[in-house]
Amino acid sequence: MTQWKLGIIGGSGLYALDGLEAVRSEAVTTPWGAPSAPLTLGRLNGTDLVFLPRHGAGHPIPPSDIPFRANIAALKMAGCTDILSISACGSLREHLAPGHFVLVDQYVDRTVSRERSFFGPGCVAHVPLARPVCGRLSGLAADAAEAEGIPTQRGGTYLVMEGPQFSTRAESELYRQWGMDVIGMTNMPEARLAREAELPYASVAMVTDYDCWYDEAGEVDVAEVLRVMQGNTVKAKAMLTRLTGRLASLQRTPSPDGIERVLDTALITAPSARDPQILADLDVIAGRVL
Repeated sequence: MTQWKLGIIGGSGLYALDGLEAVRSEAVTTPWGAPSAPLTLGRLNGTDLVFLPRHGAGHPIPPSDIPFRANIAALKMAGCTDILSISACGSLREHLAPGHFVLVDQYVDRTVSRERSFFGPGCVAHVPLARPVCGRLSGLAADAAEAEGIPTQRGGTYLVMEGPQFSTRAESELYRQWGMDVIGMTNMPEARLAREAELPYASVAMVTDYDCWYDEAGEVDVAEVLRVMQGNTVKAKAMLTRLTGRLASLQRTPSPDGIERVLDTALITAPSARDPQILADLDVIAGRVL
């Protein structure tokens, strides 16, 4: 059993954490370049945290240009045991009004221009992704949100679009027909990469608006999104304060979903055919099995 070291990836509106103790900043580089920003390390309620703003300080990085591989690698290199993603999203369901938190448990990935894997030519691996989030971490985050009085849905499917534009009306209606619950631009390939890095990952999707399908709400308005986002950020910080207090009271055991050992059966390339340079890069992600 070990202590928790929680990586927090902050999305739109969540660029810093309050109340951290023993705070230090650490600029890191990875085989896939630098992450979105220097890591902020500290403790909150007795739990070690590593915070990374997904879009960088001041939000200069658009969704499709986020250095996803570097971000996940940096959190792995920092010794994180788990990753909690915080992100803004649009709602595709009337009951998921702005201000709701959705603990996502499934994804449909519609991105087209992003590097989706640490592996590739020279070392091929196929990790399972049927259950793309860690049920334990997701449940603990849901408990914390509910305890803070935040309207919370446990489970839901997140449609990941490329962006940076919002949906057309036809797209929004199509995604509703598919059974999607929320829509956003950032959780993929983040969740895929976390699985390859054997890091349990969970996502809190904070609803800022109804996507453009909903006539009564009108089209997506950035000013209104920003207003709701400010309130969601306050809620997210309260949720994290409660969550870290809970984690400090729990000894961490491996994820019940077996995530820390998914690479045991994922590597396909024979040892004799593996590219030494690729292996050197992969050491920070897959050194346990390489």
